[in-house]
Amino acid sequence: MILLAIFVYGLIAWTIKVSVSDEHTALGSKGFVGLDNYTYLFTEDINDRFLHSLKNLLIFTVVFIAGAMLLGLLWAYLLERGVRGEGLFRTVYLFPMAVSFIASGVVWRWLMNPNQGENAGGLNAVFGGLHLDFLQNPWWTDPDWGMAAMAVPAVWQLSGYVMALFLAGFRGIPAELREAAAMDGASTYRLYRNVIFPQLTPVALSALIILGHMSMKMFDLIMSVSGPQWLTEVPAVYVWQALLTSDYAKAAAISVVLLLLVAVVIVPYLVWTQRTEKTR
Repeated sequence: MILLAIFVYGLIAWTIKVSVSDEHTALGSKGFVGLDNYTYLFTEDINDRFLHSLKNLLIFTVVFIAGAMLLGLLWAYLLERGVRGEGLFRTVYLFPMAVSFIASGVVWRWLMNPNQGENAGGLNAVFGGLHLDFLQNPWWTDPDWGMAAMAVPAVWQLSGYVMALFLAGFRGIPAELREAAAMDGASTYRLYRNVIFPQLTPVALSALIILGHMSMKMFDLIMSVSGPQWLTEVPAVYVWQALLTSDYAKAAAISVVLLLLVAVVIVPYLVWTQRTEKTR
């Protein structure tokens, strides 16, 4: 409890204190400025930089969560139906999760090489070799779809984890429920629609919370793929760049906003979980 008080809640309190100060240089703070730093981020930041980073984070989060959830559920469904070499498939799907975001980011930076035509590399070179030139694209350098492309490595890396959660959920459903549905004449579609999938709701909610939390503080993967680029900047990268210029108040304010975003996602889930446990 002492360690938590000092290194978690104590540092959070210190960050909030810095965020309401005028500590914009290495010379230290001269006084209290209230919510001026937060107002600046949302209304006066140059080129709406902070709002731009929040927009990028939203795009990244939506694509990341949707892709990982759909692929994870699909793989879990196929494995649950029974296939030969199930252990091999589980290992293959789970392996990316064991790789660090930095290592996978370096690999995906090469795979998503934006060069096209004769200078194409990575996936674009593969598409060119297969005479599928229409599939070549600038990937993360695209001003419209760059952040969606940035989510592809994250989907590849975490969809196996989601698969493991859903597969455990499938295996945890009592066989009696399936037998009862079969005796009542339920088709395979009705079995999954009305019996199995509703039982997976807690698993799906847990996966959503975990992926959402990871997405909001994503830093190392983005830095490994694109670096500190305007097109792919998210709040975590903005914090790092603010710290490089010794603008501690701005960095602290961005960090507090991120903390609040994470709290909005996690706190309702914790409250719901606690109430559900009490009613059992």
